[in-house]
Amino acid sequence: MSNSQNSQNESLNQAGNVGNLQREIQQEQDARDANKSEGGGDEKGGVQAGTHDFPDGDFPSQHLEKPGIEADMELKPQFMAPGYKGSGKLEGMSAIVTGGDSGIGRAVAVLYAREGADVALVYLADEQEDAVETQRCIEAEGRRCILIPGDVRDMAFCKHAVDETLQAFGKIDILVNNAAFQEHADSLEDLTEERFDLTMKTNIYGYFHMAKAVLPHLKKGASIINTGSVTGLQGSSKLLDYSSTKGAIHAFTMSLASNVLEKGIRVNAVAPGPVWTPLNPADQTPEKISQFGQSTDMKRPAQPEELSPAYVFLAAPSCASYITGIILPITGSVG
Repeated sequence: MSNSQNSQNESLNQAGNVGNLQREIQQEQDARDANKSEGGGDEKGGVQAGTHDFPDGDFPSQHLEKPGIEADMELKPQFMAPGYKGSGKLEGMSAIVTGGDSGIGRAVAVLYAREGADVALVYLADEQEDAVETQRCIEAEGRRCILIPGDVRDMAFCKHAVDETLQAFGKIDILVNNAAFQEHADSLEDLTEERFDLTMKTNIYGYFHMAKAVLPHLKKGASIINTGSVTGLQGSSKLLDYSSTKGAIHAFTMSLASNVLEKGIRVNAVAPGPVWTPLNPADQTPEKISQFGQSTDMKRPAQPEELSPAYVFLAAPSCASYITGIILPITGSVG
């Protein structure tokens, strides 16, 4: 037998061995897959990477009446951030937080107080119960808090909110634009002009109104932080109007950051993924809300206290004096 024939036979044998090896690996994996499908696999809950565990199973099948009251939620959002220790990052500053009565706004307001800031809460009058509780938590941190109920769609009210804050605290160092309206729709045809207008006026006009009202009173070192959304980065088939406003907020953030940069004022945004707040059970059906957040890589929604430290970081000159115009995604997913 020639050397070339020997070499050819060796190659054939090697190819056959590779095929056997591939089949062995396939059979081993098939067995693992079958074991998992029979309930014998290592099914895992949500990823836990914080100082304590957060809810990751089925959420209460609850549907809230808008605007959504946190006090009415069967499973209360976690906002107190017990593992977060204040260090005076915002000492002597004052902040306005819209949508500050509950959810992300409440969590941000509490940590701002823990870091030494006085806080003005802007919210809808229907949310008074939640606002009073948030005020109690802020005052328990040793800081002052004022309540300003009203509608950010109204420019006159936004000017009033700024005036009230100045009268109470003497200055404004931080604006957090966080108020939002969200309601899902299966089709573009389901979105009426009135409904589209309500979403736009609340989510983007409200941010514009508050920023315009506060800007003449902001000094060097002040900051504006806007709440965007992962839907503004990726879109959402059932949240056509809401996603559009969040994309607009991201563009507004970057544009305003450039516009006010020479004044020493920074503008940034946080883009959350799913967060357990009243906004969502006041939107989704009870069936859908029970699986809320499980499509993320972490297989669970965030709790508000997992978002609020980012708002401290972006507001604090000691932390973020060289950061402006960014959209910070906090989505529970990779990338």
